[in-house]
Amino acid sequence: MTLRSHQAPKRRIFPHQFSCLLDNPVRRFLLSPDDLADRLQLSETSRVLEVGPGSGYFSVELAKRVPRGELVLLDLQSEMLAKARRKLESLGVHNVRYMAAHASCYLECPDNYFDVALLVCVLGEISDQRACLQSLRRVIRVGGLLAVHESLPDPDMIRFGALRTLVDAQGFIFSRRWGHSWNYTASFERAASNEP
Repeated sequence: MTLRSHQAPKRRIFPHQFSCLLDNPVRRFLLSPDDLADRLQLSETSRVLEVGPGSGYFSVELAKRVPRGELVLLDLQSEMLAKARRKLESLGVHNVRYMAAHASCYLECPDNYFDVALLVCVLGEISDQRACLQSLRRVIRVGGLLAVHESLPDPDMIRFGALRTLVDAQGFIFSRRWGHSWNYTASFERAASNEP
């Protein structure tokens, strides 16, 4: 039996010009910011990294849950970060830091810094998912949480089985899953060992 090589599908980054779609109130029927925040085991002092926050749909609730902690928004598109900043600042939320960077590059954060890292419908857009997860593993503290939410109609949705294989291989331990096969959140704990 021979293995055929095939070209990976081209990754699509959600364009900042359509960020208004991310704030559509109908989105609450798939996952509300409250429900997502409830799944993250946050405390008032948690340090949270949200990768690909878009215009900040979930960010407001996350920042409110960590009033003595910190929320760091990481996005490749500075335009998205500017929209999220305007939204958060207009609501009086100031415990947020903004980083324009690619998630698969070296993240300029100290090792073991974050309690939680969150990716909502964004991992499928990242061309080097392995490098992204390795970077996240470095900046999440031992025992900290990686949470990934995937749902349709996202064209880059990652099915749970594929997600688990990908994340487990990078030194995370599956913790819990909420939702259905087409709309789910999965959480993984950062393992203690240095090697996956």
